[in-house]
Amino acid sequence: MVRRLAVEVVDARDLVPKDGLGTSSAYAVADFDGQRKRTRTVPRDLCPQWHERLEFAVPDPPNMHAEALDVSLYHDRRFNPGSGGSGGGFLGRVRIYGSQFSRRGEEGIVYFPLEKRSLLSWVRGEVGLKIYYYDEPPPPPPEQPAEERPPEQQQGDNAPPPEVPPEQPRDLQEMPAPTEAAVEVQQQPGQPPVYIVEEAPMHPPMHGPHGPMMGPPMTGPHGPMQPPPMHGPHGPMMGPPMHEPHGPMMDPPMMGPPMHGPHGPMMGPPMHGPPPPEPSSHPEPEPQPEQEHHQYPPEVQKTRMASSTERVMRHPSMEYPYATSPRVISGRFATTGVDSVEPVQASSYDLVEAMRYLFVRVVRVRGVRACESPPYVKVQAGPHSLRSRPGRDVSGTGNPEWDQVFAISHAQPLPPTLEISVWDGGAPSPAEAFLGGVCFDLSDVPVKDQPDGGPLAPQWYRLEGAEPTGDVMVAVWIGTQADDAFPEAWSTDAPYAAYTRSKVYQSPKLWYLRASVIEAQDLRVPPPPPGIPYDVRVKMQLGFQSARTRRAVASSGGGSAFAWSEDLMFVASEALDDALVVLVEDRSMIKEPALIGHATVPVSSVEQRLDERQIVASRWISLEAPTPRGDGAPPGAGSGFYSGRVHLRLCLEGGYHVLDEAAHVCSDYRPTAKQLWKPPVGVLELGIIGACGLLPMKTKGGGAKGSTDAYCVAKYGKKWVRTRTVTDSLSPRWNEQYTWQVYDPCTVLTVAVFDNWRMFAAGPGGAEDRQDYRVGKVRIRVSTLETNRAYTATYPLLVLLRSGLKKMGELQLAVRFSSPQQLPDTWATYTSPLLPRMHYLRPIGVAQQEALRGAAVRTVASWLARCEPPLGPEVVRHVLDADAHAWSVRRAKAAWFRVMGVLAWAVGLARWLDGVRRWRSPSTTVLVHALYLVLVWYPELAVPTASLYVFMIGIWYYRFRPRCPVGMDARLSQADTVDGDELEEEFDPVPPPEVLRVRYERLRTLAGRVQRVMGDVAAQGERLQALVSWRDPRASRIFVGDWFYHPLLFSEKALAV
Repeated sequence: MVRRLAVEVVDARDLVPKDGLGTSSAYAVADFDGQRKRTRTVPRDLCPQWHERLEFAVPDPPNMHAEALDVSLYHDRRFNPGSGGSGGGFLGRVRIYGSQFSRRGEEGIVYFPLEKRSLLSWVRGEVGLKIYYYDEPPPPPPEQPAEERPPEQQQGDNAPPPEVPPEQPRDLQEMPAPTEAAVEVQQQPGQPPVYIVEEAPMHPPMHGPHGPMMGPPMTGPHGPMQPPPMHGPHGPMMGPPMHEPHGPMMDPPMMGPPMHGPHGPMMGPPMHGPPPPEPSSHPEPEPQPEQEHHQYPPEVQKTRMASSTERVMRHPSMEYPYATSPRVISGRFATTGVDSVEPVQASSYDLVEAMRYLFVRVVRVRGVRACESPPYVKVQAGPHSLRSRPGRDVSGTGNPEWDQVFAISHAQPLPPTLEISVWDGGAPSPAEAFLGGVCFDLSDVPVKDQPDGGPLAPQWYRLEGAEPTGDVMVAVWIGTQADDAFPEAWSTDAPYAAYTRSKVYQSPKLWYLRASVIEAQDLRVPPPPPGIPYDVRVKMQLGFQSARTRRAVASSGGGSAFAWSEDLMFVASEALDDALVVLVEDRSMIKEPALIGHATVPVSSVEQRLDERQIVASRWISLEAPTPRGDGAPPGAGSGFYSGRVHLRLCLEGGYHVLDEAAHVCSDYRPTAKQLWKPPVGVLELGIIGACGLLPMKTKGGGAKGSTDAYCVAKYGKKWVRTRTVTDSLSPRWNEQYTWQVYDPCTVLTVAVFDNWRMFAAGPGGAEDRQDYRVGKVRIRVSTLETNRAYTATYPLLVLLRSGLKKMGELQLAVRFSSPQQLPDTWATYTSPLLPRMHYLRPIGVAQQEALRGAAVRTVASWLARCEPPLGPEVVRHVLDADAHAWSVRRAKAAWFRVMGVLAWAVGLARWLDGVRRWRSPSTTVLVHALYLVLVWYPELAVPTASLYVFMIGIWYYRFRPRCPVGMDARLSQADTVDGDELEEEFDPVPPPEVLRVRYERLRTLAGRVQRVMGDVAAQGERLQALVSWRDPRASRIFVGDWFYHPLLFSEKALAV
């Protein structure tokens, strides 16, 4: 694909005059990646219009987000020759980064304020640009004749790709029961609606023959004789044991054929053992560690890799895994696609400890005999045994493929060999099922401490031990959790692969849909009963959202025209495939409302608006008459008859930020439209190291053992991350590291810990409706982190329950904020408004904002619940604090004390001045009076003195700065001092009548206190207002005379000077 960048220079506004006659002749110059193009010149116009399109080639599409487009405006001196123009011809410039480019079809006109080139430049105005990119298909290659194609390609050209069934969870031996703490944790206030994610029914996994691959030895009276040495690709290999002919030997047909791999001999299939089980009908079971290790029969002995005098060397890390402490490694994250929402930055992966894994990638096999059922691969390394899914013949050549990666934990010493064997899934006996195998010496396996740009290339290895012999393509290496293959690998640490893997999620792109209901005409509304006015309203539905206008104002001509002039807002998510349903109802009747007409508007056809200056055209929408109830059709089904029309103005607001979090703990404030995004200010790196001291959340073995299957969820911006689940551990170690782009440092990172119950979905105990239990949550403000400094700290996991505040454990995190910004850029970031400008130009009401936030939370939860593995709605609601707006006495107290903490400096200053007035400290009083006299006679020192005082206060409090980012403050939230009755009120929204009356009386008492405080504040404000309103004549004379005397005094002093 060839990518092109299109820049449409639309117009400019309010430019600086440059020709000495009050006008300018402007043209635009665009620079991108060494390419420069310019527009025509518009003569003598301060608001020129070009409407020209400039195109550039994008040589490196994956790194387009790192490029910058510069658009500069200049004055053309050719249109004012000989005139005394004012200075140079520079009119201003703008710089747009690649992260602000949008795809074709999503573009819009954005007005950028012109920036100065230097400090002394005189620049004003703005320029309107429309920037987008698109991909052009490359020219098609010449078609290859059919006779020259490979036979595999000829057979598979028209074959449809095979369907890959989803992974199913493995069978569980027992269904654990939740502990008392887990049950108490799940009792959330308000009882939010529960989202049930239905999984496919589980099929029994396939079981193949067990036991190591070992051939039967032959014994003789004179002992074994060594054959001539054989050589493989990695050195000499020991051959199969041979015996003299005079001793008793086993029957040749019963002897297992020896196998030889590239790193040494391996044993053949066992000749004695139980018959294989029936092959399962499920096409793709998950890899499962084989719990039972079948011992070999007594007459079968495993041969050695080498003679008794030969030593097999191991890697130092295998021999002594606990000899040294974990060291810091380097690595990186795999980048996402070119069109991802946020480009993933390279990470040094140095915030967590290194965890070693043995990676085995099985690609395909060739040259094996035909199988009754799809073959599978078994990977065995000591006690770890993993089994692949059945192979698929993708190419149609009879060669099955898997392309699976297995990760075997290296926490304990591994055996010196690794065995990979191929088995027929439908053979009646183990001897017939064995298709060959290969053995690897782990001392020669390459080690990848640092991913170096790509996976290890697989190679073909000869399968030994079966006829006919085939080849298997595999790759084996030792790496860490930083390896690119680790997230999708089937690991021995996580037996339930579909529900325990680490995943990265993206929230959907949310828009505010504004529907302005103007008027309606030609409505067929029957006249209401006498004395009752017309009550016609417009109701709109978008998915699960519904909103209704107020009563319309009827025209004087009758009941056919009505006017509203009201805005309704909804939350829409991409890909904007929903439809907006418009219903016009007549609620004049006492009974249920009557439907007058309805219409459907696809959201994809609604125009997108980037700012308030873009005018959206309104349109008339025809209404269809409803179907009569007697026809058996549902209400609202259209009959095609014209029933009037409604005048609407619909637009998707891209200048707002759709809030799905509480405003004070939000992690992102960017507007929806990508064109309005500012460049990132830094990168936030989070290392989730582990947890310790977790409380048991479930019981196993009839309540004899408590366990927790914990995983972490971190959310920042639109990106959600989920660590892998560490099963049956109260001190799990994840050691996973993630990165985010930071666009505003005044944001919050949220990390929550949950106990995994969804991995038991569709299990024997019927746990489809199980929700993941919350363990605790930690929040870290990015603004509290120093730049380019790593913090490692342990945070308590606190949960507020009915019984009070409870500590569920501790979470160890490492966090670092890296930013290349200098002081001017940081100053500009902190002086800009927090929310996008549309929130201030056209603000949204508090009640409407809360309703839209609830809709956004529900939309995000339903989106993430459709992922695999699903992120449950209870997880999303807990991370986003969906119930933070609910009334609680504890939250009210916490908000009140926070306000008092903000105003504490004013209270302290008043007390200090009162102490100065009362001469509690004579020396302080004398110094204050002296300073007051100096400021009276030298008023120009007032501002420098106040600034120096604030500076000294900041220097004084520098000693008490926090040394590490703080987490949840139980004292600030009043969670440690809350009463039991207040907790009951918070967790029980619908109490009995007698309890409800007690709580109502207490609420009246609190409201009375607030009412008294508000009255006192109003009284003091009225006293200040009375100074100029002449309600108190004596106070007004003194106040007005005093302010008249001060200018005279200062003017006389200025004249004397």
